[in-house]
Amino acid sequence: MKLSFGSQKDLVVGLDIGSHAVKVCQLKRTSNGYAIVTLGSTVLPEGAVDDGTLNDPEVVGKAISDLFNNLKIKNKKVGFSISGYSVIVKKVNLAVMEDAQLEEHIMAEAEQYIPFDIEDVYLDFQDLKTNTKGADRTDVMLVAAKKEVVDDYIDMLQSINLNPVLVDVDGFALENSYECNYQKNENVALVDIGATKMNINILSQGVSVVARDIVVGSRQLTEQIQNVFDIEFEEAEAIKLGFLPAEDKRREVEEIFSATCTQWVLEVKKAIDLYHANHPDRPLKKLILSGGGAKVNGLTDFLAQETDMEVELFNPFKNMVTNRKKIDPDYLLSIGPEMAIVTGIALRASAI
Repeated sequence: MKLSFGSQKDLVVGLDIGSHAVKVCQLKRTSNGYAIVTLGSTVLPEGAVDDGTLNDPEVVGKAISDLFNNLKIKNKKVGFSISGYSVIVKKVNLAVMEDAQLEEHIMAEAEQYIPFDIEDVYLDFQDLKTNTKGADRTDVMLVAAKKEVVDDYIDMLQSINLNPVLVDVDGFALENSYECNYQKNENVALVDIGATKMNINILSQGVSVVARDIVVGSRQLTEQIQNVFDIEFEEAEAIKLGFLPAEDKRREVEEIFSATCTQWVLEVKKAIDLYHANHPDRPLKKLILSGGGAKVNGLTDFLAQETDMEVELFNPFKNMVTNRKKIDPDYLLSIGPEMAIVTGIALRASAI
């Protein structure tokens, strides 16, 4: 299995298998760009997936199989993405070489860049072609993913008669989704907050320059509200998203939000400070927020205030067409931020 950045062949069905839910998205090419064929999500039992590791393949497989049946998806070629401890993304600066020579060099020298045993990982790379005229060095994005983790996903998907043909990385899928829908070559910070992890990808002039995964997420908030008030998970989740008034719990809820969201903001600010230290002449234009955590009540305003930047909710369907009779536009708008990664995967093409 090779980590892949896709080709010009048929689009895969995108699968985002998170610790809270599985999301599916199927797109098709049209003369005007991309159209949404179908999409959906289903919540997973707690612990079925944790920090990118598949703990209960049977349960996850059934959830995906049911989702495919409910959405009547016939295409068996799927792509999925990985993140967390099992994947390393590293940018290295190398002498300019032909592709075959570059591959040979990376395979021979990979151990100096990757803190895993090379026998235990799948490797892939992409020349970012950052060398200017006359320069003899270029930046290369190197990706290593643990075979054990990737193979567990492949085995699970094959067990439900799906054909996994592409493995993506959350940060790259997010970038792919952004580039399809927003102005390219802007300097932006993409921040995706899932249930148990945050992905930060800062793009400068269309190139990823800061990429990191952090083990914090929106489930922290739900669990803290649940524990402090001794209520069910569903009620705590509704309070977190603002669907249920906090009422007499308001002060304590605000304290929980302040402490946890401050931690998130500190991580974002660290990444932004790192970017500005290395690119003082390229100020960030905005921060684009996605993931289920993007829906936390008041988070966009809090981030804007703390970072002194414009904060926008990610709409991965901004430039896509859809059949309004089949998919409600209001539903698309509301689910958009949490579908950013899966849409980025669904934009990939099968190399097989």
